[in-house]
This record gives sequence, C-alpha cells and structure tokens, in this order.
Amino acid sequence: MKKILLVVFVLSAFNSISQESDLGNWWIYFGNKKLNSKWNIHHEVQYRNYNIAGDLEQLLLRTGVGYNLADNNANLLLGYGFIRSENYFPDSSEKFIVNEHRIYQQFVSKQNFGRFYISHRYRFEQRFVEDNFRVRFRYFLATKIALTNSELIDKTFYLSFYNEIFIGGKSPLFDRNRIYGGFGYQFNTNLKCEVGYMNQLFENGSRDQANLIVSYSF
Repeated sequence: MKKILLVVFVLSAFNSISQESDLGNWWIYFGNKKLNSKWNIHHEVQYRNYNIAGDLEQLLLRTGVGYNLADNNANLLLGYGFIRSENYFPDSSEKFIVNEHRIYQQFVSKQNFGRFYISHRYRFEQRFVEDNFRVRFRYFLATKIALTNSELIDKTFYLSFYNEIFIGGKSPLFDRNRIYGGFGYQFNTNLKCEVGYMNQLFENGSRDQANLIVSYSF
C-alpha cells in the first residue's frame, strides 16, 4: 500500500507541473506472455498526451512474437504496430489525424554486473504513414540500478536510465533522440512500475514528457 501511495503522490506532482507548463505525459503499459522457454508474445499500449490526460497526442498499440536465443539473454522479435497521431496545425487549436501501420524487427540483448542491468535494443521499422512509406532504425541503450537490494529481485527500488536515437531512411538522417531518467519499484518477478522524466530532441526543437510505466510478465 505504501508503494501504491508513492506512485499516486508522484503522479499528482506530475499533474501539477503539467497544468502549469507545456509538459506532456505518457501512460505506458508493457506486457509479455511467455509461451514456453523459447517463445513469447509482446504487447504494449502507449497513451501519449500533450498534457496530463485528455489532450491526445498519440495512441500506440504494438504487439510481436519473440524467440529467445540459447542463453535467454537475447531475444529476436517480429512485430506490428498501429499508431494514431493527433497533431495540431501550426498556430492553431485545430488538429489533424495521421494513422500509421508499422512492421518492425528487433534484437534485444541483456547483461548484468552486480546491481547494474544493461540492455541493448536494435529495431528496424517499415512505416506505412497514410499514403507514404518510410523506414527507420532505432538504437536503445538502457540501464537499471538496484538500490535496496544487491540485485533486481522482489520488493526492490531501482533507478532507470536510457537513451534512444532514431535514424531515418533519407535526408535528414537524424529523426530524434530520447533521453530518460526514472525511479521504479519491482514488486515481484512479474510486475514492476516506474515514474520518470524524458526529453525528446528533434531537428528543430525539443519536448519534455512525464512518464508512468507499468510492466507485467505472465
């Protein structure tokens, strides 16, 4: 109960900040269904807002089928995503809607050194954005640091950091970069929750996001 109250308190703080600034908010759920020792099904929902909630920026639904390699510290995955974006016209309160269907392939590898857990993700995307076709490559480097135990086990607080760079298939090659820092709690082997702060850097600007992330494996 104390851990749940902590999450509620942090979300209330994010809410206050968002009401007074241009800070956006992402609500994220990651799920993983283990079929056997080799195969898994990934699924996720991301509800992205221009503010804390109610002013939708993007809805992202993603799923995929993954296969663990021999040591179970690496995973290959083939997936599909649907993305609905509601973007504002320049200098206007009116929005226009863009729908995207996305096929992607990714490879994830994991390592750990004591309290430090490191993961690399390489993702290649084929994007069908309305009538346009685009490709994009993404590299994601993340680390989690166990705080209250010597490793990430049940009932452990941890710090979370990542950086992800996006490279497009045509000029300009740089698409965006995301840098993130967060604080989390691992309830048990299957469930963890974290809150964090992310900055997205674009070619012509940047945007800040407050994130709530829930991950569940079953």
